[in-house]
Amino acid sequence: MIKVEGLTKRFGAQPVLRGIDLEIPTGSITVIIGRSGGGKSVFLKHLIGLLQPDAGRVLVDDQEITRLSGDALDAIRRRYGVVFQGGALFDSMRCADNVAFPLREKMRLPRTEIGKRVDSALAQVGLEGMGQKYPAEVSGGMRKRVAIARALVTEPEIVFFDEPTTGLDPVLVNTIHHLILDLHRRHRFTAVMVSHEIPEIFEIADRVAMLHEGRIVEVGPPAQLQASQNRIVQKFIRGEPEGN
Repeated sequence: MIKVEGLTKRFGAQPVLRGIDLEIPTGSITVIIGRSGGGKSVFLKHLIGLLQPDAGRVLVDDQEITRLSGDALDAIRRRYGVVFQGGALFDSMRCADNVAFPLREKMRLPRTEIGKRVDSALAQVGLEGMGQKYPAEVSGGMRKRVAIARALVTEPEIVFFDEPTTGLDPVLVNTIHHLILDLHRRHRFTAVMVSHEIPEIFEIADRVAMLHEGRIVEVGPPAQLQASQNRIVQKFIRGEPEGN
């Protein structure tokens, strides 16, 4: 579904991505892990098309999105759903209107159809009947669920999750992970997730790629990374500082 070749990016004199090669299979859950400041979110923004690389390319179904702009790029993005870090809900909108937002922006649908899709999306994330509440009136875990419902309401082929469990307690982290897994099994979208939740993320990932100092140092099934002999990978999984 997505192929990344030689992706590099720097901001001023600071290199962030140093030549990334990665393939993301159709229908998989691929998780990008790594230390803070290692380039994970910058990498994700290139996949979404929010940033342009200095070199290299990103292909979606063999179409190079790094060369696209305007309507052509928008056509690719219509296949996407995005769960932003922190949820990025509109505080002034009720939860239902937050979920409806991409439908109103991207699609010409009758109001009744939008209402049906919103109700269905909220029900799928366990928030049936909560649409009239504002984000400030629901818990942090519920806000994450609203953000996931908004990402899925357009029935996307590819869903990007940028640290979807940031700020949640361990019980809620597990709940959100299993919600994502359940929705993935039902809809079979291709998922790309940036996460720091180790080892919990290994329970839902099909493939894990570790990004370290702008490079992919290892990629494979969770069991492969857990058994890795790469010192960088092992220190990260064990939560050890880099210098030790």
